[in-house]
Amino acid sequence: MQTTITFRHMEQSDALKSYVDEKLERVKKYIEEPVVAQAYLTVEKIRHIAEITLTAKGVTIKASEATNDMYASIDAVVDKMERQLRRYKERLKGHKPAVDSRTREGRRTIVQAESLEQQQTPVVIRSEPISIKPMSVDEAVMQMDLMHKEFLVFTDAASDNLNVLYRRKDGNYGLIEPAQA
Repeated sequence: MQTTITFRHMEQSDALKSYVDEKLERVKKYIEEPVVAQAYLTVEKIRHIAEITLTAKGVTIKASEATNDMYASIDAVVDKMERQLRRYKERLKGHKPAVDSRTREGRRTIVQAESLEQQQTPVVIRSEPISIKPMSVDEAVMQMDLMHKEFLVFTDAASDNLNVLYRRKDGNYGLIEPAQA
């Protein structure tokens, strides 16, 4: 596990670094490698805040806790992450994945929009291949929530059609499905 610890408004401490590393070892049993963990330890007056973000294989989980003691904050935030990961694993067990042979390949492209006076067409900044997995709409909503994304492209496991799920401004979800011919 690759761990980055950032101290804000407090002195760096090897004891706190080793404590965070030790506590994060507990969550490794719930999530697949490679795991990248970012921990932010902050002191604001009398509040000690611990924020941790875990990223592994398409899943990002964030948690934050504040108490009067930094060690208690770290314990609380790791407990919270453990509960989130346990719930995530249970949901995945409930959703039987479709056969991998139906997985589609796609490409995500990021473009930079410049002013119309300078250039008439957008410039591609980065392009990378992505795997579009078959899943149900419920599983797609769960994946989107865990990854904190605004939209998700997936293949509907029942119809084998390419769908787009997006988060609406009112907090609900929208689903774009192809019309049946």
